[in-house]
Amino acid sequence: MTAYAELMAFQRETEALSAVMGRLGWDQETVMPRGAAPQRAEEMGAMEGVLHARRTDPRIGHWLAAATGADEVEEANLRHIGRSFRRASKVPADLAAEIARVTSRAQGIWAEARAAEDFAAFAPVLEEVLNLKRAEADAIGGPDRYDTMLDDYEPGATAAELGRMFGAMRPRLAALRAAILDEGPHPALEGDFPEASQLLLSAELAVAFGYDMTRGRIDEAVHPFSSGSGLDVRITTRTVPSDPFNCLYSTIHEVGHAAYEQNVDPAYLLTPNGAGVSMGVHESQSRLYENQLGRSRAFTGWLFERMRGIFGDLSTPDAAAFYAAANRVHPGFIRTEADEVQYNLHILLRFDLERALVAGDLAVADLPDAWNERFLADFGVAVDKPSNGCLQDVHWSVGLFGYFPTYTLGNVYAGCLHEALRRDVPELDEALARGDTSPATSWLREKLQRHGGVYRPREAIERATGHDVSEGPLLDYVEAKFRGIHDL
Repeated sequence: MTAYAELMAFQRETEALSAVMGRLGWDQETVMPRGAAPQRAEEMGAMEGVLHARRTDPRIGHWLAAATGADEVEEANLRHIGRSFRRASKVPADLAAEIARVTSRAQGIWAEARAAEDFAAFAPVLEEVLNLKRAEADAIGGPDRYDTMLDDYEPGATAAELGRMFGAMRPRLAALRAAILDEGPHPALEGDFPEASQLLLSAELAVAFGYDMTRGRIDEAVHPFSSGSGLDVRITTRTVPSDPFNCLYSTIHEVGHAAYEQNVDPAYLLTPNGAGVSMGVHESQSRLYENQLGRSRAFTGWLFERMRGIFGDLSTPDAAAFYAAANRVHPGFIRTEADEVQYNLHILLRFDLERALVAGDLAVADLPDAWNERFLADFGVAVDKPSNGCLQDVHWSVGLFGYFPTYTLGNVYAGCLHEALRRDVPELDEALARGDTSPATSWLREKLQRHGGVYRPREAIERATGHDVSEGPLLDYVEAKFRGIHDL
């Protein structure tokens, strides 16, 4: 066997074990008994120890030194393995295992603290997680600790670069938000919507957006997510009897993630190229599916009639009012429920706060006050309880520092992709009005999803669109859409 073949045979087993680790996380979020949490923390710590040992196996260094890629696919596999090996080799095995154990335990503590509205109960373990992640970043090294963390999720991105992009976005979004709220929000969709019917419709929508149920499943979770790759890609959603949009659009969002994973070229299964290339590119799929497609005037026209068929007459009298309700802009605390105008303002808040936490400029004990002060300044509303403030997201409990900015970067990528999609598929609205998303999902599969991790994140977007990445298309789309809805 060549060095490349030996390396890939070894990597295939590592990828399979990593998938098992992911399944443990899925189980913990969906069906694991609450009392199993301490044991699960030990199981995940042990599994992480095994994976860390494989990722730092000295033979990988020898194989990498001897291997050459015959084409861009093989070269990409070597790039991914080399990057992972260099990073993992710098992190002590006991630190990697401790991070896995503590974050598994912290997730349960966060959930209980959130339910009890008790930040003080969560603060000690958050401090522990933060210190462990700092130690990990310091072990890996680099000029900026936060950039090292960010590189886990969006290789090649820097906080300075994102800060400039986000700075260009904030004034236009804030001005648009203010103009819309001065006019007052459109009426919301109201009523009682049986949860069983919501779940049936969400499953129908998942299939309509291209989710292959023979290689996936839909479960319920507090915080919807997608898990897995290749032949086993699972999603979760949630239901609120008074708000069917919560369920339906959570499902469409997670299908965007899942479709990306399911549509990667099968030849890349259980290789580094066999998954989405970054969190930002991943988020571009989920946000485009949810917003530019799922909340479009054309698709909501179809959804209006479908929901009337299931739930009877709706509080929105016609398709135009339903479209406005599906895109309703109103003050709110929760990031995952935010509209397209305000969503990125939620992310910018988290981006700035977590950078301050990582740098030591903000103490964990002071996080609630800092959050509440910033939220009041940005949104004009005082946070009423921790679950609506700094306890609303699971991310910091599981150590995902550097993850939040990829949400806004994903929106920027989605704006670029949507502009190119509209250019290439001029008849798109006609199909969406029939509930047919296939012209869009087929375009995305061909232009982006099938390539998996072969291209670097920005390169993947620029190859798909034919243009440099810019925040301009997203801002132009949001302004045109919402000024149209509100006659501004």
